[in-house]
Amino acid sequence: MTTSNASTSPLWLLHPARVPKALRGWVIPVLLFTWWWAAYRFAWTDSELFVPLSKVIETGWRMSASGELWHSLGASLYRMVTGFVLGTVAGLIVGALLGVSRLFESLVGPSFHTIKQVSLLAWIPLISVWFGLGDPAKIAFLSLAAFFPVVLNTFEGIRSVSRDHIEVARIFAYTRRQVFTRVVLPSATPSIFTGIYLALIYAWLATLGAEYLLTSGAGIGNLLVDGREHFWMDQVLLGVIVVGLVGFILNWSASKIEARLLSWRGRSVAQF
Repeated sequence: MTTSNASTSPLWLLHPARVPKALRGWVIPVLLFTWWWAAYRFAWTDSELFVPLSKVIETGWRMSASGELWHSLGASLYRMVTGFVLGTVAGLIVGALLGVSRLFESLVGPSFHTIKQVSLLAWIPLISVWFGLGDPAKIAFLSLAAFFPVVLNTFEGIRSVSRDHIEVARIFAYTRRQVFTRVVLPSATPSIFTGIYLALIYAWLATLGAEYLLTSGAGIGNLLVDGREHFWMDQVLLGVIVVGLVGFILNWSASKIEARLLSWRGRSVAQF
C-alpha cells in the first residue's frame, strides 16, 4: 500500500499559512478586473452601459485632479464619522445601563427591543420632518445605524460576564466601581468591540443610503446619482470602486485596532 506524502501534493499550496499575506484577499478583485479588461480587449460586449476600465481610470484621474472626487469623499466621510461617533457614544451609554441596571432594563428594555425591529429606512420620513433634508438629517440617520448594534453588543457583553468572576471579586472586597472596571468591562470588551466594528460598517453603508434618499449634496452618493441620471457609467463605476475601497480600508483598520487592543485574549482556538 502506498502512502501519500502531503508535502508533495499540490494541495498543500491551498493551506492558508502557505499563501503570502500580500496576496490574501486579492483573488476575486484580480479575477474581476481581468475579466473587465478582457471583455473590451476581445470585444465580448458592445453595450454603452459598460465602459472599459481605462475610461474609468481616466475619469478618476480627471476628478482627482480637479478636486471633485476628494471633496465628495470628504463630505461623505465627515457625515459618516460624525454619525458614527454620536451613535456609538449613545449606544455605549444605553447598552451599559441596560447591562448593569435591572431597573433600567425593565423600564427601557421592552421599548428598545420593540424599536430595534423597525427598519432603518422607515425612520427617514420622520427624520426628514424633524431635521429637514440636509446634513443634520443624514447625520441623525447614520447615528441610528450605529446606535443599535452598539447597544445590543454592549448589553450582551455585560450580561454574559460569568457570575463566578463577580463572586470572586466580591470575596476580594471589590467596590462596585472596581467590579465594573476590573471584571465586567474587560470581560465584555470583545463583545463591545464587535458592536463598534458593526457600527462602523453600518454607518458607511448608511451614508450612501442617506445621500441617495435625502437631498443630494456633496458626497460619493451624489456622484453615483449624477452618473446614473446622465448615463455616465464611468463615473458610476468609479463611485462603486471608491465605495468598495473605503469599506475595505475601514474594515481593515477596525480589525487591526481590535487585534491590537485585545491582544491579551491570545490566539482563538477556532484558528488552525
